[in-house]
Amino acid sequence: MPGPSLLAATAKVGGATLVSRVLGFVRDLVIARLFGADAATDAFFVAFKIPNLLRRLFAEGAFSMAFVPVLSDYRAHRPFAELRALVERVAGTFGLALLVATAIGILTAPVLLVLVAPGFADDPAQRALATEMLRLTFPYLLFIALTALAGAIQNSHERFAVPAFTPVLLNLVMIACALWLAPLLDQPILALAWGVLLAGIVQLAFQVPFLARLGLLPRPRLQPRDPGVRRVLQSMAPALLGVSVTQINLLLDTLLASFLTAGSISWLYYSDRLVELPLGLLGVALGTAILPRLSRHQAAQAPGELSQTLDWALRWVLLLGLPAGVGLMALAGPLIATLFHSGEFGGEDVAMASRSLIAYAAGLLPFITIKVLAPGFYARQDARTPLRIALVALLANLVLSLALMGPLGHAGLALATSLAALVNAALLLWVLLREGIYRPAAGWPARVARAASATLLMGALLVGGTGATTDWLAWDTGRQIGHLAGWILLGALTYLGALFLLGVRPHELADRA
Repeated sequence: MPGPSLLAATAKVGGATLVSRVLGFVRDLVIARLFGADAATDAFFVAFKIPNLLRRLFAEGAFSMAFVPVLSDYRAHRPFAELRALVERVAGTFGLALLVATAIGILTAPVLLVLVAPGFADDPAQRALATEMLRLTFPYLLFIALTALAGAIQNSHERFAVPAFTPVLLNLVMIACALWLAPLLDQPILALAWGVLLAGIVQLAFQVPFLARLGLLPRPRLQPRDPGVRRVLQSMAPALLGVSVTQINLLLDTLLASFLTAGSISWLYYSDRLVELPLGLLGVALGTAILPRLSRHQAAQAPGELSQTLDWALRWVLLLGLPAGVGLMALAGPLIATLFHSGEFGGEDVAMASRSLIAYAAGLLPFITIKVLAPGFYARQDARTPLRIALVALLANLVLSLALMGPLGHAGLALATSLAALVNAALLLWVLLREGIYRPAAGWPARVARAASATLLMGALLVGGTGATTDWLAWDTGRQIGHLAGWILLGALTYLGALFLLGVRPHELADRA
């Protein structure tokens, strides 16, 4: 049955993502406590922002969205030899383009830095440090994009565990470099940049035996005129912007934050990392799991099953994404204080990062919704519609950022990103409904009302019970962790109990496709 398979696939991706995100928090905790939030960490986060953005574009975005539907079509209608030839031709063409792009990126690092963080121009030492680190981190693009290619091949065969686990390796390598390499360097922060580069090599090498097991370890061939390669490339260009507009908006936050108070980039980074946990567990996991299934339904010309798969995913988005966003808003201060407060990351840093976390968390539901709705278009190999919508959202984000960064500072940038995501998600849903691609199942008004009521009850409990952030700062780490875990558990039980009393039952989350 499709239901258990989809749920199992989502659980595999979500479980591996949970491990990765937890280790990501450990990594950020190590960075915050060893390096704090200052000009040097701002320089690293800018140098890391570019390859990390590209990781999200490729590993969680455009390449998978463009490649998986074509692979699914080849698997359904062509012999294995042609499928293998497609993989080899895409690997060769894509690999050469990546090699050229990486070389250009290393050579033009100072120019890229000016584009991404123009505010660094006023501090030559910070600019020089960021340039040096960017030249170390930029080759990560080559390795992680090839890793994304390997992951897309495995996802098209509905083997999700290895691609989902791979980001864990990034966190492990960076933690190791921060703890053991940093003390050996004259500029300890450079250890983090070396960690990014080494992690890219390790992640790609990790894929090799699993591709070999599928018989699809490629011998790259340069054939850009191959019809299959052209289909992938034609879909990929608009998909880069269409599916990844949220990440581009976050990059715009970094650019504008470079003009604000020192530490603003770091505050935005730490708050974004907390939002990435539920986004990865739910949004990325659902989007990754449903894309091969949607592509299969499209290849089989089964629009009814495609619509039901989208409906199943959106039910999960509502019932888990809405309380996750409100919970992050309610617990923003306690979360930042517990995870990051230290001698290097003081009370003012906690207060500032909490503000941007609240603003980002307000957009969590649309962030997740985009991850689920975009595959509805890419499974049909329609990349132009998400692109047009993404351009509208980008314009909205720019206008809102310029309007809000003055009165609200870095938190205004985060709020603008959330509002732009709302515009993006709303337009994606509207087009899917208008064109009849998605036809909602019965019961949505009641489902929304129940989820909203239970979420409001949970949010009120958390806001009223957790107290002021200044109280949390006075506690030791053990007491902070104990109280935070208790409130998270109590909030979850309150929400689930309220849903049950309002009549929501597990069978409502079953996939009937």
